[in-house]
Amino acid sequence: MTMAEYKLEVTTGERESSGTLDHILVTLVGSEGQSEKTDLDNWGVDFKTGTSETYTIQTDTSLGKLLLLKVEKNPRVPLQDDEWFCSKIVVSTPEGETLLFPCYQWLSNNEVVELRGGKAMKAFEDDHPLLIEHRKNELASKKTNFQWASTSEGLPRHSNFSTSSVPAEIRMSKSRMKESEAAFTSGVLELKMKGMLGSEESWATIEDMKTIFSDRKTEISEYLSEHWKDDDFYGQQFLNGVNPCLIRRCSELPPNFPVTEEMVKPYLEIGMPLHNEFKRGNMFLYDQKNLSGIPGKLYHGENLTVPAPLCLLYLNPEKKLIPIAIQVHQQPSEENPIFLPSDPETDWLLAKIFVKNADMMTHQAISHLKNTHFIAETWAISLLRNFPLIHPIYKLLIPHFRWIVHINAQARESLLGANGTFSLSSLGLDGTLELMNRSQAELTYSSLCIPDNIRARGLESIPDFYYKDDGLELWNIIHRFVKEVVGYFYRSNREVVKDSELQGWIHEIFTHCFLGNTYSGCPEAFQNLEEVVKFITMVIFTVSAQHAAVNNGQFDYQTFVPNGSLMLRKSSPTAKGQSSMETILETLPNIGETVVTASLLYVLTLNYSDSVPLGSYPDERFQEPEVKQMMKEFQAELSGLSEAIKARNAKLVVPYTYLDPEQMDSSIIK
Repeated sequence: MTMAEYKLEVTTGERESSGTLDHILVTLVGSEGQSEKTDLDNWGVDFKTGTSETYTIQTDTSLGKLLLLKVEKNPRVPLQDDEWFCSKIVVSTPEGETLLFPCYQWLSNNEVVELRGGKAMKAFEDDHPLLIEHRKNELASKKTNFQWASTSEGLPRHSNFSTSSVPAEIRMSKSRMKESEAAFTSGVLELKMKGMLGSEESWATIEDMKTIFSDRKTEISEYLSEHWKDDDFYGQQFLNGVNPCLIRRCSELPPNFPVTEEMVKPYLEIGMPLHNEFKRGNMFLYDQKNLSGIPGKLYHGENLTVPAPLCLLYLNPEKKLIPIAIQVHQQPSEENPIFLPSDPETDWLLAKIFVKNADMMTHQAISHLKNTHFIAETWAISLLRNFPLIHPIYKLLIPHFRWIVHINAQARESLLGANGTFSLSSLGLDGTLELMNRSQAELTYSSLCIPDNIRARGLESIPDFYYKDDGLELWNIIHRFVKEVVGYFYRSNREVVKDSELQGWIHEIFTHCFLGNTYSGCPEAFQNLEEVVKFITMVIFTVSAQHAAVNNGQFDYQTFVPNGSLMLRKSSPTAKGQSSMETILETLPNIGETVVTASLLYVLTLNYSDSVPLGSYPDERFQEPEVKQMMKEFQAELSGLSEAIKARNAKLVVPYTYLDPEQMDSSIIK
């Protein structure tokens, strides 16, 4: 009797300890029957880390259309769980068909996983009862395993996992954890040896602050420590520093910022009145009104000052953006003067330091943590709950959410815990949560889409705005890629509306990320292809480019504490002419407080060995050759942009590298 023969190529992952010595058993399920459970066993050691092995399964007759592949791991040694990471299984059928069964998950003892193979499928395309039932059961299991939790009613929902309970398949790699722990430990050891860690002494001089991690400086951090006082470099940071998210062009001053012509005339183009500069589009405003009224934390028996500054910036005839007026708090008064570059040097420096204090608190809590990490986790959990592994949108997006759940579980413990990093800021933990809640109430979908955001802030034509230039190029490249992939799987708007799993994904995002706020502009449901393409573009841009823009420069721009501090110890000046360099040193954090933050920033901006650059898809999830070709073209476009950015940066005194595709990860991994 002629036997039907199925060839299986089984790939074990390259992650540390991915291999196993246990039994791996496979059952093939087809439309005409199923195979016997087969123990995959070749001569020698099977399932070694990073290897592929070929096995044969024989059946009496063809199983028909191959529907499912069941994989089970049984222990060779009782009570010993030797986890195995299966990357993929490729099956060649007797009919000459080759089917890819992506797995990319860990299997424990006696665990059985059922894999779907072949091309990506939407729910309404499944026509076999077994596949329909499998899809239904998979989604039911996912919604049981991935459940919503809340830190604060006013913030995006997140997973219910603690750091120790994150499921294996979305857990951070062991190598990544070791690298970050080693970096933090070595940093702490260095600071202990220097006598800085735990020191309650004030800094003796500004120069002494340059000795933190003296052997770990970067080109930008060194430049900053020498030029932090320069107004043109200070102004440029609102565009190309670590928080390019708040400055906007203004056509008039707000009524609570009574800057007069006489105050700023020395800094304007000769003969050009202030109202004309507004009309010409040369005036910009940095307004931190969201911080107003939030009490500072208790520090040595007194509440710290929380600045809510307004800073007026001017694009001068040399096309340099410079600050020309600062009011540290929102309400004008005799005790809240408007500081000017012509004031005594330490007055002007103190005013700029208080603006930087507000900027760093907002950057860390909003631009970085909430508007990349937290919202991305909501998108990821909704993806895990609403899409089966076979769905094309799942296959497209899951690589961009690699460790977000684990990273955020750590962040909630290390940043928002009782003794976490935010407890060290002027706001304290309660004030930080209040700030985040205020910001969330104003979050809009369009603010996450860089073309809309830049337009809304009136920044389309401002020169030397590399975050804008590189970000818009990246957005367009990602958009073209997403349009091709989504258009390949959805041939009409009707298919979009018909896809219940896609609609479930966006509805949960509207509900749990944007908290059901219709003002946000987030769609409650997708009506057409264009909406889907734009939303997915925004998702990929946020977890790759936007996160890189607000994360990767933290060590460069915020380690030198006069340029960025989470906490200031003294109140803002209430009059001019009463400050000195001693006042500045007494206002900045003490030595121990400074270096704790510096240690964290160092770890957050390290380059890790298992980073996956944007455009790389090492996990093979798509079988379709057309989609694989789209990925190659995506990579080629990103490579071209990377070369252009490098060529431009070679001509700059202060390069802007954060949106170079070669230097950003495809997902949030730090």
